[in-house]
Amino acid sequence: MRCSSSVVDGDRSEDGDGRGGEVEIRDEKTWASLSRGGEEMRYREEDERHHRVSNVLRTSDPPLGSVPTRTDESQFLRGDGNGRFGRFGGKFVPETLISPLRDLEDEFNFVLNDHEFQEELTTALRDYVGRETPVYFAGRLTEHYKNISQTTGGGPEIYLKREDLSHCGSHKINNALGQAMIARRLGCKRVVAATGAGQQGVATAAACAKFSMECTVFMGTADIEKQSSNVLSMKLLGAQVKSVEGTFKDASSEAIRNWVGNLETTYYLSGTVVGPHPSPLMVREFQSVIGKETRRQAKQLWGGKPDVLVACVGSGSNALGLFHEFLGDEDVRLVGVEAAGLGLDSGKHSATLAVGDVGVYHGSMSYLLQDDQGQILKPHSIGVGLEYPGVGPEISFLKESGRAEFYTATGQEAVQACMLLSRLEGIIPALEASHALAFLDKLVPTLRDGAKVVVNCSGRGDKDLDTLIQRGMPSSLC
Repeated sequence: MRCSSSVVDGDRSEDGDGRGGEVEIRDEKTWASLSRGGEEMRYREEDERHHRVSNVLRTSDPPLGSVPTRTDESQFLRGDGNGRFGRFGGKFVPETLISPLRDLEDEFNFVLNDHEFQEELTTALRDYVGRETPVYFAGRLTEHYKNISQTTGGGPEIYLKREDLSHCGSHKINNALGQAMIARRLGCKRVVAATGAGQQGVATAAACAKFSMECTVFMGTADIEKQSSNVLSMKLLGAQVKSVEGTFKDASSEAIRNWVGNLETTYYLSGTVVGPHPSPLMVREFQSVIGKETRRQAKQLWGGKPDVLVACVGSGSNALGLFHEFLGDEDVRLVGVEAAGLGLDSGKHSATLAVGDVGVYHGSMSYLLQDDQGQILKPHSIGVGLEYPGVGPEISFLKESGRAEFYTATGQEAVQACMLLSRLEGIIPALEASHALAFLDKLVPTLRDGAKVVVNCSGRGDKDLDTLIQRGMPSSLC
């Protein structure tokens, strides 16, 4: 079986002109030139009509009121089986990738029901990663919000899903292990990955060390400077770290180019729920252990389900990991929080769902940050793991269908939330997860007494200490 990776084969769904609503890119040079001189190449010129699918612009958060109405359950749980969630997703790739990526899809579908694979993965998650991670009652944080709300009742109860306690310090290891095992089954000797905050890079490097595979991680120059401790960890774990001018989106493009040029030996290990099918589905599946544990732990802790689930949203891997198990539970609210950066009006943010449009990037259709000509805009967030100019197709579908609610938090609000949790609970969250925690200021006053809120603490914050000192932490604490 030919060694391959997580971007997929091209198909067509016919529309009126016979060209297909989903256009396959067959020019390998077009796919490989994802980002050259500021120009984002996502289609051949003849397909320019697809660059901007929607001009809808939303500049404010939706109201905090009720649970959105869910549409057909099968769409939420499975999509259409070909990587489409409503109009989102799909397969926009060059012809040279069709065969190896069909191999990948076939292998993924096989291991989902292969007892030997699942048993090995379950054992690794338990003994290597340290799962299951606890659902922790944040008693002092709960009391803090009760006091500032001046409620006469008990107020809502706040719990943290402690993904920060996982090996390597974040949820990323869940998916890195699963995909590394698939790469090994495919006979791949080398793995390439892209990373922003460094957590995906560290997790991939650890998984490759465990399974004796060569590892190359591409990382933006700006992120290398901010996340130096994670760079050192990757190197210690045996990975080669290659710098790319720019940020995570640029590193992702370079990793894909490298993979396309080395299909016979190399596997591209995506850590995000973006890209063509089956990449988003694979990442979501391996991360769904978060929500499955949460359901079981909630039953043990209080005999029911959470009322509200809250997670930060960059491209969406940790959010879908928590949300997916509960998509069919209409009485469970799903709340995603994007990075508003310096404010939505500043242009320096990563709030794709708040102000983005629909288009295609890195191989699938989703919401994107793009200009009037369909060119990708530079995202910004103090949590560099949220600096991506798009979200995954399933997250896009959850927004458009109304099943999930999406809001924003600024960088300064995230810093304040990070310091608050550190002081009250002795837990230093990553700045990415701190965006979810920051939204509690607005969410908690709207909830009934006794409501159970679970926030995904998707990573630990020791990697962000330099950033906190430089940009947010009071000088008295330095």
